[in-house]
Amino acid sequence: MAVTPTRSDAFVTSLTDSLPPILESGSHPVLGSRWELMVDRRFVARMRGAALKLAQPERREVALTFDAPWESNGAFPKSVVQDGATVRLYYRACSPDPEDSSLQGSAMAVSHDGGLSFEKQVLNRVKWDGSADNNLLSMARPPHMPPVFRDSNPDCVPEERFKGISAHWRKAYAMGSPDGIEWRMLGAGPLEMPGTFDTVNTAFWDSSIDRYRSYTRFFYHLDENTVEANVLGQDATVVRAVQSSTSRDFLRWTRPVPNRYRDRLGETQLYTNATMLCPDASRLYLAFPNRYVQHRMIKPEHGHPGVNDALFMCSRDGVTWSRFSEAWVRPGLDPHNWTDRNNYPVWGIVRTSPTEWSMYITEHYRNKSLPGRIRRLSLRPHGFVSVHTDANGGGFLSRPMIFGRGDMRINFSTSAAGWIRVGVIGADGTEVPGYGLNDMDEIYGDDLDRIIRWRHGKSLGSLATGSAHRLLFALREADLFALRMA
Repeated sequence: MAVTPTRSDAFVTSLTDSLPPILESGSHPVLGSRWELMVDRRFVARMRGAALKLAQPERREVALTFDAPWESNGAFPKSVVQDGATVRLYYRACSPDPEDSSLQGSAMAVSHDGGLSFEKQVLNRVKWDGSADNNLLSMARPPHMPPVFRDSNPDCVPEERFKGISAHWRKAYAMGSPDGIEWRMLGAGPLEMPGTFDTVNTAFWDSSIDRYRSYTRFFYHLDENTVEANVLGQDATVVRAVQSSTSRDFLRWTRPVPNRYRDRLGETQLYTNATMLCPDASRLYLAFPNRYVQHRMIKPEHGHPGVNDALFMCSRDGVTWSRFSEAWVRPGLDPHNWTDRNNYPVWGIVRTSPTEWSMYITEHYRNKSLPGRIRRLSLRPHGFVSVHTDANGGGFLSRPMIFGRGDMRINFSTSAAGWIRVGVIGADGTEVPGYGLNDMDEIYGDDLDRIIRWRHGKSLGSLATGSAHRLLFALREADLFALRMA
């Protein structure tokens, strides 16, 4: 077989020429048993003929329609929580008093098919039009039922296994529940935290720092002279933004720090944040904010300005973010998704099957003739971003790293003609004997957890000596999403 350009000596030289020495400083990242996602350039030192490519999810079936008598066209999902075989969707069902929007009906729907669809099971808790034959959890003024998460803090008391931050304008409340149904306020009143909070604020236990993290809303350019038109009008002057804080006990929080971004998008309106830890990954924060383009209006008869789509961003420390400027989810062909406050990613990831994750997105919000609904999004596990090459081929050289024990495994996809090869570069800048690009047969196919070995059964774990090496990836018509050792 002829040697293709991306496996030639020239290709290797282009990525390894004049490499600085690997310092045995002990500060090199470890490629261990948890997935390392190719969502940023953390592991990339040099790249040729390749680029980071955002993977868009697929819109699938409608998972729930807000068409019950107790659900208004302002029904809105807050979070989705997977608890064993059960998946719960928590949402605002209605604001029944047009003169008092603080009165809200909160509801819960349940899925028993891995999150493909949700049912409104009768809870017999709240009467609506004289009957409790509904799925309402509460009908109350602030604090309402919060966006819910299941607390993984090992010291969490059973009475507070489910938590969340409930919010009203400029007030945030810590809420707790033993079962996700019966809720109570934790503490004596609102949290001592600055912010506006008028959105879906998120929080979770972060085991990497042994703290809770919260992501809440504040406004840039909000002051005593701000009027309603500055916030809600087509020519708004304020900017909705995201701030984070940490806490040991979910009650006392550090002063919030605004998110920082490695891009030139400027002051982009982020309506929600949908921030979470990436499942089964090394310390990695993911966020799926809703982008609000407030000055645009396709359907003036709708009566409210703005169009929305969804973005993807990621962070290694929870404060500084790599934000992709292109949309993660566009409004699409449905004209009813081109009105304000649609296309909101629901906070939470559901493991639908071993080969599929699910998220959800809102449609038909505040529509005058159609009920609102949520649609399921189908995601490749750990497949948010890839190192991508076209038919011309390319690749990248990693930064120095230390290998854990076992085999290297990769999450990847190729075309029928595409392939991937991997080489190991030693401290001297040359390929380690037996671990070169040409010491490996072409890898092709589509796999979430493919074991990678060189000829004669050589495993990357054999180089787990504590010394740092670099990985050299050559790809053609291929996507590399993630890698790990196991």
